[in-house]
Amino acid sequence: MSLAESWDRYAVGSKPRRSVNARGETTWLNWTQYADHGPDESVLGPVAGRRVLELGSGSGSNLAHLVMLGATGQGVDIAPARETVARARWGSLPGLEFRTAEAAAFLGETDETFDVVLSVFGAVWFVDPDTLLPLIRSRMAPGGILAFSHLPPGSQGPKPARAGLRHDHTPDEWTRILAGHGFSGVSVSLIDPPEGKAVGTMLVRALAA
Repeated sequence: MSLAESWDRYAVGSKPRRSVNARGETTWLNWTQYADHGPDESVLGPVAGRRVLELGSGSGSNLAHLVMLGATGQGVDIAPARETVARARWGSLPGLEFRTAEAAAFLGETDETFDVVLSVFGAVWFVDPDTLLPLIRSRMAPGGILAFSHLPPGSQGPKPARAGLRHDHTPDEWTRILAGHGFSGVSVSLIDPPEGKAVGTMLVRALAA
């Protein structure tokens, strides 16, 4: 079974995102693995008028939220089922596109430039950073923002078969890796989990130098 087929099988069995969150909002951005927890889109700064790329866009809900705030969005996901769900839910929203593709392949083929690139438990966690980060940097506008989240290194159990290799790095390692691939102003924060939960979330933000 190919990596795309594995992720597609996982996507088909995934629970749909809620239509409304605890605050009664129909769109929102969630960086962590927990509902109604953690920072919002302010991590990215103002997004109105900016071109946003999400690598591992899933159901499209995070990206749709940014488009509702005035961004234009391109979502890329390796699983065809993700594009199907995203188009069904958000396909009528102007300024929002979805595509099934492997992240590195998409970045190597597109001639678009992006002001913001984000990955929430997405491609940045699963693709070799020495392959992916130069491609991301090549498609980013100067001063653009890259932000991504994943579990802290060493905090998860055995890796699921669909995942392949996860690229777990410490904050110092991410700072060094990102700087080596043309990013500056790197900040890494560890978001504490909600009460009663043991595992937090690592959130990384960097600027395209």
